[in-house]
Amino acid sequence: MDPKSGGSGTSRIGGESAARASSPHAPPKRARIADVARESGVSKTAVSFAFNSPERLNPATAARIRQVAEELGYLPHPVARMLSQKRTMTIGLLTPQVLSVVFANPFYAELCAGVAAATDQAGYGLLFVSPLQGSLVRAIARATVDGFVAVGLSEDHPEVEQIRRASLPMVLVDGGALPEHGLVESNDEVGARSAARHLLSLGHRDFMVVGVEPPNMPGLLEYSAGPTETVASRRLTGYRQGLELGGIKLRDEQIVVGPATFDGGVAAFRRIWEDGLRPTAVLAMSDVMAIGVMWAIREAGLNVPQDISIVGFDDLDVAPHSNPALTTVHQPVRAKGEEAARLLLRMIAHPDNERPEHKTLDTRLIIRGSTAPMRPLALNGSSPYAAPGHAAHAVLAAQSHAAPAPASVHRAPAQGGRR
Repeated sequence: MDPKSGGSGTSRIGGESAARASSPHAPPKRARIADVARESGVSKTAVSFAFNSPERLNPATAARIRQVAEELGYLPHPVARMLSQKRTMTIGLLTPQVLSVVFANPFYAELCAGVAAATDQAGYGLLFVSPLQGSLVRAIARATVDGFVAVGLSEDHPEVEQIRRASLPMVLVDGGALPEHGLVESNDEVGARSAARHLLSLGHRDFMVVGVEPPNMPGLLEYSAGPTETVASRRLTGYRQGLELGGIKLRDEQIVVGPATFDGGVAAFRRIWEDGLRPTAVLAMSDVMAIGVMWAIREAGLNVPQDISIVGFDDLDVAPHSNPALTTVHQPVRAKGEEAARLLLRMIAHPDNERPEHKTLDTRLIIRGSTAPMRPLALNGSSPYAAPGHAAHAVLAAQSHAAPAPASVHRAPAQGGRR
């Protein structure tokens, strides 16, 4: 056997390898950093600099290396790049509810669009992080991100102390649980107060509030002036203040809470009606719930706003397209998401800044077709509020027994601590 030939065995194995390599079904060989270095005539360190720290190279050299890499189809390995840069170039969007619930609420869609707009512009990816097997801490531990935008995280969340100790940059949206982190919120009290005063100006005196329950505390609506404030508690404070200016004291039985969903609004009004309460005006803490309430009002044989006026909160894209168009409190939901993401990106870029930024965005009342002056009670008793035995009440009761609402709603508990 001629030693120069490498032997027939070697030749045969090499031939089979070559055949496999040239096979159209074989996976393409991934270009490596060493291949780029060899073709560019530079070291592997220089290739790494070209992608991760181009300012450390001559611009022409960095451009040549990237051109060779493109021709070879080379892409830096994401884990290696993360280790060299000490960044993942990804931020997490942390929600206290599972994603199936989050994505069912149009509020989150608009908020997420704002966050994504800012991260896209900065070249960052966005990772949705929701409870893993019921635990946010477990989900955070698995999330490879540079920081979090945390939505609606309250101080009463059972894992808030563990989240605080995660030692990652974090910006809160609508939650004051972690004062050492950044915060973006809306002026909820002012917006709620304007909604209540608008209905008072239309002559309404009988009110109901449809509140949003905290995701980790079903059936409760916190009402506290202390550090455990939530969006719901601030809006309730604004409603109370606005009504008190007109001499109206909101009683506990006039507050019903449930999930911030369409079904939650439907179930809330059914509960109100079945309890024999006859409001002429409803203040809903979210547009989605308000639209659910409008649907249930029509189900009861009543009309909006002729019989009952309703004001929502958020001014989502769907609000002007409801029937009738929804009067609501506008808050800049998308801008809130953008501002939170930009604030987080600044915190990541400048980790030595000691004082986190806290921003409060303005709200304003948008008057549309779901509110009108209160209609006087008819002297002949034909008003739907003349007696609990009105036909509409009977129809609603029958429908409620036939098909109970899937969402659970609850009376707000009496004052004396948390609501």
